[in-house]
Amino acid sequence: MDINSIVQQLVILAPPFLFALTFHELAHGYVAWRLGDPTAKDAGRLTMNPIKHLDPIGVIAFFIMKIGWAKPVPVNPNYFQNPRKGMLIVALAGPLANVLMAVISAVLVKLFLAFQVLPIFILKPMVGMLVASVWINIMLAVFNCLPIPPLDGSKVLMGVLPPDAARSYAQFERYGFIVLLALFYTGVIDKVIVPIISFANNLLLS
Repeated sequence: MDINSIVQQLVILAPPFLFALTFHELAHGYVAWRLGDPTAKDAGRLTMNPIKHLDPIGVIAFFIMKIGWAKPVPVNPNYFQNPRKGMLIVALAGPLANVLMAVISAVLVKLFLAFQVLPIFILKPMVGMLVASVWINIMLAVFNCLPIPPLDGSKVLMGVLPPDAARSYAQFERYGFIVLLALFYTGVIDKVIVPIISFANNLLLS
């Protein structure tokens, strides 16, 4: 791949990726705030400014492995009336926000292609970004639903497990990142989530 192709890929992928990450983390923080936890708000994380949310390693991972992440929004479950239920709802907010953005992006792709009211030099990159947005948002939703700490799926799982089992599972979080790296390296994560991502992507854009 030559330098021009790399630059073109960055121009197409970077905006939807940054927007998807930012919206995902904002959703976590906003829902936590609505449930009574001001931690994310006080930390300045209730914003669409991507700089507040970016994890440099997560960004690099996206452009290398096509799977990325942001800095987790701080959440204090002690503010919730029901901490277990509150954490479950907050954890679900991020992936659901990405699903919403994937659907909106797919609808916009079809509208832009159907009516073609924009000049072709604007329409082509715009549609390219929206098509990328569909895939990126589905990827973030599916990846974050894996029940491996510190991903959102682990918080959801801890919200539905019996309290004793949830506390035991929470101890696994210290090893979560190592497990994720091992699963990436062995290709297990790709084999699990890529078929789901491809199916959902084709469904939305067909």
